[in-house]
Amino acid sequence: MAASLPVAPASVLGADPDPSFAELLAARSHLSMHAHDGLMVEEVPLARIAAVVGTPTWVYSAGALRRRARALKSALDGAGLRASVHYAVKANTSLAVLKVLADEGLGADVVSEGELRAARAAGIPGSGIVFSGVGKTERELRLAIAEDIAQINLESAEEAEALSALATSLGRTARVALRVNPDVDARTHAKITTGRSENKFGVAIEDAPALYARLAALPGLEPVGVATHIGSQITSGMAAYRAAYARLAELVQALRAEGLPVRHIDCGGGLGIPYRDEPAPMPEALAGAIKATLGPLGLPVMLEPGRWIAGPPGLLLASVVLQKQGTNRRFLVLDAAMNDLVRPAMYDAWHGILPVGPVDFVAPASPADVVGPVCETGDTFARGRALPSLKPRALVAFLDAGAYGAVMSSTYNMRPFAAEVMVDGTRFAVVRDRQTYDELLGGNRLPAWLGGAP
Repeated sequence: MAASLPVAPASVLGADPDPSFAELLAARSHLSMHAHDGLMVEEVPLARIAAVVGTPTWVYSAGALRRRARALKSALDGAGLRASVHYAVKANTSLAVLKVLADEGLGADVVSEGELRAARAAGIPGSGIVFSGVGKTERELRLAIAEDIAQINLESAEEAEALSALATSLGRTARVALRVNPDVDARTHAKITTGRSENKFGVAIEDAPALYARLAALPGLEPVGVATHIGSQITSGMAAYRAAYARLAELVQALRAEGLPVRHIDCGGGLGIPYRDEPAPMPEALAGAIKATLGPLGLPVMLEPGRWIAGPPGLLLASVVLQKQGTNRRFLVLDAAMNDLVRPAMYDAWHGILPVGPVDFVAPASPADVVGPVCETGDTFARGRALPSLKPRALVAFLDAGAYGAVMSSTYNMRPFAAEVMVDGTRFAVVRDRQTYDELLGGNRLPAWLGGAP
């Protein structure tokens, strides 16, 4: 039985009200409010997860992951594109998440040895893996060659020379794509834009023809295409994508004119999601932009979404430690902190916050600062957020936390890593144990001169 939903805004800041609890819930089909059990993920009450696993805990919806993977693939197919999707593992490295996506036919875009090993452990074949990043080590490149991955995205002339020497010494040939920087402003947060000339990623697009020709001549390398990625959390429409892909199309035409082989185009990722109520482009819009700019080339394309796939299906479940009345502000102090979910402290990011209890969900709301227990003023999730009065041990859920949540956690203030749970229909399971204090301290060693074991 569904509870009646409040229609008052979830913010009382006035001029630009936040979406109401009802609006936040309605936009996320894997969530619902039950009159007795409270906030549900699929068919599992979050209160049940908290009772069994404790808090803070990350919770992922397998059903939502599947639906989003299928929606993206459907949009690409509907545009008539020959496309492969390689999930950006950096967004969420949970093996359970990777396995759900692997079962949906997605490959992986990785940026480290650890991510490559995680992708393989989840059953993604080497032929479905792309290795990106500006600072791949020799050890990482050796593993990529040994796993015979689909391609290594080269980001500099220096990296190309190093990989050529390594592959030749191993008697192998590495398939490579050249990542170009199209100098396009994606109009996203400065810390997550990657396609402008001052960013560290890729090579200047005007230098690409000469370097691509060099790749074709270097031993141990097989150039197979070009790649770009202009940023993350792009919500400003398709203009930046169209501009970047138009420059890629010109580059491909120039390479073809020189008789150089181009087998496919790596379009990157970056499609944003609506954390609050901001408009965000849909996969159909991105597919249309790709078709309009790159379609005439007749080449297969690759996409590397991360946040769009994994963000909405995840949330962070937390408990109230206490409610504190300050001089001018009410504080809700939680057992989750910036070491768990760092995005608000790092990016001033907005996350929807929902009370989990059915009574709390419909109770009158007033402004509160939502904070954690870490000894930093920056350990603040929200200021002036409209929330009901919540007693100790009441539960709240941070929405859209499946991407760049658990993967960016730390043990600052000696706080253990939170548990991770996956929900699939009526069942749930712990997919990563909560770190114990013994495990947290276990890697520490005292030198002999401080009384440690010799």
